[in-house]
Amino acid sequence: MPGNERLTTELADQLDCETGKLNTRQFPDGETYLRFATDLNKRSVAIVCTLAHPDEKILPLIFAAATARELGASKVGLVAPYLAYMRQDRRFNAGEAVTSRQVARLISEAFDWMVTIDPHLHRYGDLSEIYSIPTRVVHAAPLISKWVKANIEKPLIIGPDSESEQWVAAVASDAAAPYCVLEKVRHGDRDVRITLRNLEAWQGRTAVLVDDIISSGRTMIEAVRLLAGQGWPPPVCIAVHGLFADHSDELLVGAGARVVTTNSVGTGRSEIDIGPLLGDAIKAIESVQPRL
Repeated sequence: MPGNERLTTELADQLDCETGKLNTRQFPDGETYLRFATDLNKRSVAIVCTLAHPDEKILPLIFAAATARELGASKVGLVAPYLAYMRQDRRFNAGEAVTSRQVARLISEAFDWMVTIDPHLHRYGDLSEIYSIPTRVVHAAPLISKWVKANIEKPLIIGPDSESEQWVAAVASDAAAPYCVLEKVRHGDRDVRITLRNLEAWQGRTAVLVDDIISSGRTMIEAVRLLAGQGWPPPVCIAVHGLFADHSDELLVGAGARVVTTNSVGTGRSEIDIGPLLGDAIKAIESVQPRL
């Protein structure tokens, strides 16, 4: 899909398969025009579409999957490096839409399988709780650890909250580094209060703030401010998925931090390549039989 060309080419090279041609544009009234310029008959098709800013992408994505099937594709899979609509996983207030389930239903009806990286599973134990198609989840923690070992001398890994401790502990263990977690209370989408305690023992190290997603960036921005107030040098902020709402990456850089992400979304901050992980997952899931 548009905006995913670089990762698509990398995956095609890795898997030794053809890169299909898909032409899309918008009519003057905003409707989507879509045309495949590659023969799909009796072929297994993987559509690559990271779902940052999902509302503008999901309907064309559904059109693409349906059209591929109409043109004779034997299987149609989705490679979604970033999987959106995982936040609303229950009805927090009366009348709210549980959009994670609704989007899962749409994607499950359109595709035969899905591959993604580190979805934000909070109250779901597994994607199979809401997706009815085979899925493969790959994890960026080993790649983050490898990047930290290669680029940061004497790191201290810091997680965003207690719920992240198991994941952050794995990153720290593979990077041979100590770790701690923030104490965080969220009062709203852009109102976060955090505390950093008992860091004295780690003075002289470089703080590496690690999270699965940087969206508004409020947690990391507040952590950078608190670290500076305690005399720490500028930290490194690492995320699997860099969404960077409200130019939060620029705010972090302005506060002195170095910002690093994987290429799951494809920003200028991408220094960690998740392509090989996705390619291996596609190979594994392609053994799934096509739907009848």
